[in-house]
Amino acid sequence: MLDLTKANTSWDNWKKYLGQAMEFAEELGISRDKVQQYAMTAGTILAENVQPANPEQKAVKELWDVADKDEQEVLARLMTKLASRSR
Repeated sequence: MLDLTKANTSWDNWKKYLGQAMEFAEELGISRDKVQQYAMTAGTILAENVQPANPEQKAVKELWDVADKDEQEVLARLMTKLASRSR
């Protein structure tokens, strides 16, 4: 099981956590498009409810907050792409 408390400490840990989540989704057979839809939902929830733990997360949150829906979709795709590389 993924431990969110460990993920919210540094940017590298956060990317590793996202990478583990991507790997888990792939093992379950979830398509990349579906993962990106989940990333959109997660991005909204995180932006509205979770304080960034480091400067990088703060930058992502600020970008999310000023982005329109299309731009948020791009950010979600980029975060899933980054997470895939961070495994």
